[in-house]
Amino acid sequence: MAVSARRGAPLTPEEIHSTALRLVEEGGVEALSMRKLAAVLDVNPMSLYHHVANKTALISQICQTMAGRLALPDKPGSPWQERLRDLAHAYRRMVHRYPSLWAYIHTHPETVADHQGGIWDVLFPILADAGVPEEERTTTADVLHGFVAGLVVTERQGHLGRDDPAQADRVYETAIDMIIRGLPRP
Repeated sequence: MAVSARRGAPLTPEEIHSTALRLVEEGGVEALSMRKLAAVLDVNPMSLYHHVANKTALISQICQTMAGRLALPDKPGSPWQERLRDLAHAYRRMVHRYPSLWAYIHTHPETVADHQGGIWDVLFPILADAGVPEEERTTTADVLHGFVAGLVVTERQGHLGRDDPAQADRVYETAIDMIIRGLPRP
């Protein structure tokens, strides 16, 4: 009987989430199963349930892992325009790094916490610094997210930069410029 290489090495949430995220990016969310994850981690599938309730909870947790890996701008003294531009570029890089998970969460919004953590923790202070009244920040954040997400979907589907990849970069920059010019409040 072969002895598992895992024996004596306890699973960690980071190990589970990182491995699950890798599996999702290799084969899509539909290809992820608790049994397959356990096989890759070389553990009994039941041992995963000590760390995560089910696949839906696991997907939520790997979304948090993905958000934690997002290189968010942390420049409190910088102008809000520069921070917003940095955030938009960080978002786009995340989409390119994790396209399968990003596509899944945009068709299954229940998998992510609404306006909590990740980009939201950076976006709301930017909106405050831009002069967006507190009672309008959630709506403004949703509009900005929808605008940027829609642009990224268009890019991912090949409608931007198909013949000239640099064109997608130019279109994205133009969109960010438009957002920044349109955001200040009187």
